[in-house]
Amino acid sequence: MTQADFGPRPGEESVDLPAAFDAGLYFVGRVRTPWTVRAECPRNSAQSDAVCTLEVDPRFVPALRSLAGTTHLIVLYWMDRAPRNLVAQQPRHAPAPRGTFALRSPARPNPVAVSVVELLGIEGGTVQVRGLDCLDGTPLLDIKPYFASTDARPQARVGWREAERDAAVSDREGA
Repeated sequence: MTQADFGPRPGEESVDLPAAFDAGLYFVGRVRTPWTVRAECPRNSAQSDAVCTLEVDPRFVPALRSLAGTTHLIVLYWMDRAPRNLVAQQPRHAPAPRGTFALRSPARPNPVAVSVVELLGIEGGTVQVRGLDCLDGTPLLDIKPYFASTDARPQARVGWREAERDAAVSDREGA
């Protein structure tokens, strides 16, 4: 799969990327999922109940210590097969393009993805989870415990999503 597999679609905008990177990363492992092609992959992690595996590199296995008893994790991963130069994207369901930073799309300058997953079990350097939305072999960036007391923001809103919902209600009421 290449960046060309992602588009661009009509209405999308791309930019020339900087010549050099600003930072370096260490992949701490790989994500193993049932999906090998983008079309099979869930659109978001909430749509997935598949059991997936985080394969942690042996040198980082000690970092898993004390996760036992944790119910949910924040998993950060690198969408390595996504384009990095799109600044405006045309979602299939949207009437007009949206800025990349207004979307959860993997196509972004730094294709870092985040999912809150259910921790099912840990055995050695493998972590079984439920709630991922990436292709098999995706590089794993980090694992963090999910703290409902500090990570949940029930009052959070996304402006364009609220506007679409209000428009749909208005359309139904006017029909």
